[in-house]
Amino acid sequence: MTEKFDCVIVGAGPGGHAAAEAAARTGRKTAIIEMDGWGGTCTHRGCIPTKALLACSRRYADLKKLKRMGISCADASFDFGAIRRHQLQMTRISALGVQQSLKEAGVDMKEGRGEILSPCEVLWTPPRGAALALQTENIVIAWGSEPLLLPGITLSDRIVTSDGLLAMDRIPEIVLIVGGSVIGVEFATLLAELGSQVTLIELMDQLLPCEDAEAATLLAQELTRIGVRVLLSTRLETAADSGDHVALTARQGDRTISLSAEVALICTGRKPRLAVGELDRMGLRYERTGILVDSRLRTNIPTIFAVGDVTGGMMLAHRAAHQGRELVRSLYGDGREPEGDEAVPSVVYSHPVIARVGPTEREARRKMKDVEVVKAEYAAQILARTELAGQGFAKALFHKDRLIGVTVVGDQAGELIASMSLAVACRVDRDRLASWVIPHPALSELFSALGRK
Repeated sequence: MTEKFDCVIVGAGPGGHAAAEAAARTGRKTAIIEMDGWGGTCTHRGCIPTKALLACSRRYADLKKLKRMGISCADASFDFGAIRRHQLQMTRISALGVQQSLKEAGVDMKEGRGEILSPCEVLWTPPRGAALALQTENIVIAWGSEPLLLPGITLSDRIVTSDGLLAMDRIPEIVLIVGGSVIGVEFATLLAELGSQVTLIELMDQLLPCEDAEAATLLAQELTRIGVRVLLSTRLETAADSGDHVALTARQGDRTISLSAEVALICTGRKPRLAVGELDRMGLRYERTGILVDSRLRTNIPTIFAVGDVTGGMMLAHRAAHQGRELVRSLYGDGREPEGDEAVPSVVYSHPVIARVGPTEREARRKMKDVEVVKAEYAAQILARTELAGQGFAKALFHKDRLIGVTVVGDQAGELIASMSLAVACRVDRDRLASWVIPHPALSELFSALGRK
């Protein structure tokens, strides 16, 4: 028995969700298959649960600032059971939102496993009942990603990835975090703000090695201020779960460091989730870093496409969703080639938040000459000082007077970067940036200051 579709998407994370919804809204008969939760990693093990926890930890930490404003919260406390209920509720709401938007668009939603059988056929195996072959003109792979583990690391009840920590029903008292990239610094932030004793080790000589060096330095200072022990240029050598604690050894230069913690959180990145057997059988080209696609997100088989984390590169939910929509536009819309990643913003939801679009200063100077760097400090903005926003800055990169990149570190940086993403995409020049009329007082006045010569 078979069903016929115009497009079948395997995976309902942000990329698959966006592609399915967009395809169905063009009138194409569309099916999407998901076996591990509608919304994918973002909804269940990534963006949504971590941001729910960070929202709680930030509000708790901010209570300490209120005394300066004349507000007393001397006996403040938190209930982690209630915090966790908030986390789970936000996850449920996000998953229901994905299902509702797919249903409203007219997508045929199928729970279970999807296996590509041929360039025009996908086998759907539901949790119960017989498998069904889906015939289709186009197939979209949206398998997502999974945690990347260091060689020699064995997961246990006390040696966990972010998936394991998010499933815990209490806050560990002593935590060692291995890896100072996005996931590591976000968990270091929320755990320290909720009272855990946190040690964060990073192999490279700065936190967030892919981000602006000044922003990473400011973040390290703020993490240290809230009690996080930050160890840079430090390599994990061994990790052993003894049953009641985790014993670790690390190497920092010529020095061996012995560490003990209640829980070791491994945050050494993510990798594309690749069904290697399926890819090999189909003859689909891939590398360790992801399925290989061209500028139109097409694999080496013309009817099979891939979007999101499974293609490697920037593993961001909004980038995956953007790819899904752009793919559908290319297939069923105006046929134009999907846009690249140049204006895709990235945000680290630490406290302070770090947001960027375009290259870092180091990358820009390596690739081109005559890069001009302009900074504006939060301390110079009256609203930032009025709201006790703390330290922060915006840094703009100009090449031949055109805006090519912006980094913002500080309060509301994740919101502020959205307008800068549009400015970079539209190739705004410095004069145009300087003429931007911005409400006063507002944090976004930082940007008009960047345009002044």
